[in-house]
Amino acid sequence: MDNLEKQLICPICLEMFTKPVVILPCQHNLCRKCANDVFQAANPYLPTRSGSLTSGGRFRCPSCRHEVVLDRHGVYGLQRNLLVENIIDMFKQESSRPTQERKEETPMCDVHEDEKINIYCVTHGVPTCSMCKVFGAHKDCEVAPLGTVYQTKRSELSDGIAMMVGNNDRIQGIISQLDEACRVIEENGRRQKTKVCEKFDQLYSVLEEKKRQMSQKVTTEQEEKMNYIQGLTKKYGDHLEESCKVVERGFQTMEETEMALFLQNARDLLKKIEDASSTAHLDKVERGYEKMDHYKVDFRRERKALGSLDFIRDDDDENEEEGDGEAGEGARTVSGGAAVSAPPAQPSAPQQINPSLSPTRSSPST
Repeated sequence: MDNLEKQLICPICLEMFTKPVVILPCQHNLCRKCANDVFQAANPYLPTRSGSLTSGGRFRCPSCRHEVVLDRHGVYGLQRNLLVENIIDMFKQESSRPTQERKEETPMCDVHEDEKINIYCVTHGVPTCSMCKVFGAHKDCEVAPLGTVYQTKRSELSDGIAMMVGNNDRIQGIISQLDEACRVIEENGRRQKTKVCEKFDQLYSVLEEKKRQMSQKVTTEQEEKMNYIQGLTKKYGDHLEESCKVVERGFQTMEETEMALFLQNARDLLKKIEDASSTAHLDKVERGYEKMDHYKVDFRRERKALGSLDFIRDDDDENEEEGDGEAGEGARTVSGGAAVSAPPAQPSAPQQINPSLSPTRSSPST
């Protein structure tokens, strides 16, 4: 418990985290109040309202000095770390619970009702009594002292819980990355639509219909990607919630002091931990999935070709650049000419966002 308490200390106030707890993109946690105090102290001239930040800025993590760009909500726009908050609640409950002497009840053998369960059948994986070993169903089985198996299984369960906590932290990091990817997709889509609109504004009324069509293509892919990322975020969130339930049950089982009762529950719980630890069924997003810069415009043809305008492909762009030196007055400029070809019909499929995770699904990228 002491080691756990050390992990729940805020690096700013040096006290146990006070809810709400926020998680930075670098995966370090802070009390939101402490983070807001530090941010306002470093940016005294930024406008505030009712004690909360109303415009964006930059925040440097006090643990690793990683710089975070905040949106208009400031530190109040950072994601809450609900996993840490739940662990804090459980830790406080355990710390405040008075020590109670529990009446120890040793389970009795179902076959030999007067015999206490005092050994463990290794062959069948169940606690039993000495009479069962000498005369009963386990006389030909391999047995071991109950205390030895108890310590072994307790150690396995403890390791499993620690692995689950680390796995949940990793999933929390993935969710943060997905949220950031969604934000970048939205920003990149908005940037590309702005560029498209700037080009079309120079061509007056004849380009208005094409402007609407091309902007819609960017919007369609933006929404499709955002919908996919949001759906994937929900899947990871559901998996995280289920994992937290397994961890909570694990903590409850760890409190069991009776060895036989503990062993009766440990096997099923270890199986659930093994199942909940796997994220192989969850899709991963490939690096760069959030990019939208494949939507480029290049106006270089005569006005009569404006009816066939569309976004250019990267390979078409390279081929046209090779002919720019011979094009004379028709050479490509930033604002003139006509666009050619069309973008891919579908956005790139997801692969992997975290190098430490093995991809479960892949398809050709855009």
